[in-house]
Amino acid sequence: MVKHVILWTLKDEFTEDEKKEIKKGIKEGLEGLQGKIPGLKEIKVNINGLSSSNADLMLDSTFEDEESLKGYAVHPEHVAVADGKVRPYTATRTCLDYEI
Repeated sequence: MVKHVILWTLKDEFTEDEKKEIKKGIKEGLEGLQGKIPGLKEIKVNINGLSSSNADLMLDSTFEDEESLKGYAVHPEHVAVADGKVRPYTATRTCLDYEI
């Protein structure tokens, strides 16, 4: 099994209300991929970080293996969510993939 964890910060240009809606859209979009991507076992997005956090949201996903993760990266449904709901709004992305 492989974990794929991403932390994002949103662009500063958005208001807090806009950020709340953006985070909701990212969560719905990514969690909506459950059952649509081969090898994707679990996908969760946390949008309710504490005030001590220095990231705005986190993706925590689990894949059968590294090949499944590679397939996810280029899967058309994932690319659509990434291009439509994530990349236009995020300033930074930090990723950690590891075997469990």
